[in-house]
Amino acid sequence: MSRIIKTYNEEVVKRTAKRCKDRGIIIPTFEQMRHPGTAPEAVKARLKTVGLWDVDPANLFRITWKNDHATGLFGGPNHLEIPSVITGVKARIIGMVGKYFPTGAHKVGAAFACLVPRLVSGEFDPDRHKAVWPSTGNYCRGGAFDSAVLGCTAVAILPENMSKERFTWLAEIGSEVIATPGCESNVKEIYDKCWELKADPKHMIFNQFEEFGNPVWHYNVTGPAIEEVFNAIRTPKTRLAAYASATGSAGTIAAGDYLKAHHPGAKVIATEALQCPTLLMNGFGDHRIEGIGDKHVPWVHNVRNTDAIAAIDDEDCMRILRLFNEPEGQAYLASLGVSEAVLKQLPLLGISGICNMLAAIKAAKYWELDENDVVFTIFTDSCDMYRSRLEEQTAEHGAFTAMDAARSHTGSLERQAVDHFKELTFPERKAVHNLKYYTWVEQQGKTYEEICAQWDPEYWRQLFTEEAAEFDKLIVKFNEEVSRA
Repeated sequence: MSRIIKTYNEEVVKRTAKRCKDRGIIIPTFEQMRHPGTAPEAVKARLKTVGLWDVDPANLFRITWKNDHATGLFGGPNHLEIPSVITGVKARIIGMVGKYFPTGAHKVGAAFACLVPRLVSGEFDPDRHKAVWPSTGNYCRGGAFDSAVLGCTAVAILPENMSKERFTWLAEIGSEVIATPGCESNVKEIYDKCWELKADPKHMIFNQFEEFGNPVWHYNVTGPAIEEVFNAIRTPKTRLAAYASATGSAGTIAAGDYLKAHHPGAKVIATEALQCPTLLMNGFGDHRIEGIGDKHVPWVHNVRNTDAIAAIDDEDCMRILRLFNEPEGQAYLASLGVSEAVLKQLPLLGISGICNMLAAIKAAKYWELDENDVVFTIFTDSCDMYRSRLEEQTAEHGAFTAMDAARSHTGSLERQAVDHFKELTFPERKAVHNLKYYTWVEQQGKTYEEICAQWDPEYWRQLFTEEAAEFDKLIVKFNEEVSRA
């Protein structure tokens, strides 16, 4: 029995199934997102005529790491290895590429895993409810996309200082948009707006920071995709040494729980902005690494499984964004021996992807990893989301010159050190876990008993390994209802 889905409303399910039948919707299971080649043949045929970002039900089956953007069908997991000439370390650093998801970011999967189980169980009634997506960036994009495809009304909440590309796209897809005060770090203001909306029962809040569907998706889809890449490159000497992920909502970092379960020697590094070092120093502040909201520990973060914290300077991220995308930056990297093939792919890293890469570099230096070690991370979205940020950098600092490129490479890559990196002892992990109390028990209505239960590894093992199977049972049952509608 699911710990997440508490009720089953047959009447609502039948009505929703009829809506889906009228829209030609088939919902993929978690197993199909993990192995998209098992999608129905009719869906595969349709995908050949559907664009990656089209608001089309067939694109539900593209909520996977395995989209082949050349054929429109499926292949191996999308990933990019950053060569040592860029990273400056011997260890292999490989990032999973999020650009080739619908919406251009992997958060569409986390949003799916929060909405769909409630849709197929009848807890969410699209005739009555609005799906509210509180976010600091890509999650509300994913939620708005999933809602539009599934015929649900979406309300996106995000800070007013996020990139204009996000607001433009949300308006185009038909989502209601609420801009809250502040920037990336102002999560409390988002929560306050959620409490305001909760007063009206038509609003169902899908808060990624507390919705367990978020990490369940990453454990069952992202983790296995990373392992598949590792198995394809491994030799008898190869080690899966570490996994670095910005904490953000603590969904993506749950892939590290999967990796540790199957590769016990792997380390998990939680990444955050140095300008707002919540986990590292109980700190606060503002930063420019869009997509990793902070000032609290997410309810869905299994802190006991986190081995280290890396805080990344947002100025390094902005400099490398320019280095990887400006003509003079690309020319400078070419002069160092970076191949044309790699240069063409560097725009696959958005700001938070660059942050993750820098955390992987810190981890490789801290643990003195060598050429037999592989550090995985996530390139959550691409530079396509941040063209306006590049324009702002040019307006503020002037054109990016060859000298700027050399300084950025030397200062932000070659000299990336192990400062602001902390390997956690057992008591230190417990201390980070305890910070959940102030946000979630005191402010957000969670219980003392559950925060204590979260310190037990069995709490997370059961959640991560059993819930996806329960979700799939509900999805299969729902699809059968659709076929009969």
